[in-house]
Amino acid sequence: MQVPISKLCRWFGVPRRTLYYRPQKAAPKLQPQLVEPIKEMIEENPSFGYRTVAGLLGMNKNTVQRIFQLKGWQVKKRPVGFRPRVQALPSVAAEPNQRWATDLCRIWAGKDGWCHLALVMDCCTRELLGWHLSRSGKSKTAESALEHALINRFGCLGRVPQRFLLRSDNGLVFTSRSYTALVKSYGLQQEFITPYTPEQNGMVERVIRTLKEQCAHRHRFESLAHASRVIADWIGFYNHRRPHQALGMKTPAMAYQLAA
Repeated sequence: MQVPISKLCRWFGVPRRTLYYRPQKAAPKLQPQLVEPIKEMIEENPSFGYRTVAGLLGMNKNTVQRIFQLKGWQVKKRPVGFRPRVQALPSVAAEPNQRWATDLCRIWAGKDGWCHLALVMDCCTRELLGWHLSRSGKSKTAESALEHALINRFGCLGRVPQRFLLRSDNGLVFTSRSYTALVKSYGLQQEFITPYTPEQNGMVERVIRTLKEQCAHRHRFESLAHASRVIADWIGFYNHRRPHQALGMKTPAMAYQLAA
């Protein structure tokens, strides 16, 4: 014969909630020598996730994640709704100098107003090879960024030792006669994403978002010159100090050295 729990509790004069009570575990004690450097870093860079913090501090990522959870320091992710995707080759590469990606964005530069920033990155190493910030949104800005990238990677301007792809959107800058002629003169091959599908150029789109979150939106630039100095410092940090999960927590510079 089975007796209901409610009846047993009435017989013995025991509240039902006592029966279901489970003692809570005491909150673990956190070591100040671990918490303080993490707190200082995320106060300075609120958009850093636990993997980036662990890589920069040389700490175990699980320990850092646990501290983030207990302290309520988790970075809030934006809700992602349904977004139709096209079936197309993503902007990835198996080795350096197989595919580069380029794009433009706008940066507010105080008294100089809206300026245009062109970026060029290697899709294999995630390294930002070239960039140029100017008040002009014409092709010369993108051309300067491309030539900056060629000098950084090959040491000089001229035809590249191997023919590889340069991916971009279908904007007027990248389809202009001046830009396409320059790309062809250096021996590169342009490829364009499907119109209205920026996800096909996802790597450079993502690094632009990171640059805005961790650099541009955290400073009030007074002029184009001020913005250029700050962005140059951030790109140096991004290439040589900031670890990437996709690279096995290596920096882009380390990834290129290992792949070269």
